Amino acid sequence: MEKGELYITTSCVIRDNQITRNGALLWETSPEMELPDFLRAAYDHFSGQYPKFHKMDNLCKLGWLATEVLLQDKPLAGYAPEETGLILTNRSASLDTDLKYYSTVKEFPSPALFVYTLPNIVMGEISIRHGFKGENIFFTTDHFDMELITAYAEQLFSENAVSACICGWIEVMNQQYEVILHLVEKDKQTYN
Repeated sequence: MEKGELYITTSCVIRDNQITRNGALLWETSPEMELPDFLRAAYDHFSGQYPKFHKMDNLCKLGWLATEVLLQDKPLAGYAPEETGLILTNRSASLDTDLKYYSTVKEFPSPALFVYTLPNIVMGEISIRHGFKGENIFFTTDHFDMELITAYAEQLFSENAVSACICGWIEVMNQQYEVILHLVEKDKQTYN
């Protein structure tokens, strides 16, 4: 595969209590709103139809919500479930939830938190929601490493392992969070 055959057809960024798609601000709340409240309000605004959302940890909620926004006007129904891949990265893995879980071990360990003590669970939540069954990987890196993600995506596409791939960064630690997701396809057409 020659470089340049893959295109970012849609993007979503969530940070500073703002959600953008393709560079356009879609929704925002007061900067003082705490992360759990922001996530609940964003869920109500963009979806509100997936009760399992309320059981997820913050990492999963962020990834799930960003994917909802990313695919809002472009669902991937044209691809077979095994043709859609996920390449995600972050800095803290699931440490935000691990610390919360560890604090419950002193009294009674919370099985509801334990479920989320692996960073790749966010991929499972996204895949369940959208029926994805393609290749997926979760990297932990010091920063948003576009070169790593690009190289891995190019490899998946060159091997015809995927026809579409959601790639990006989903980081959360305490009240600090950032999500940058891109939908990558061979088709150059973009969607707003």
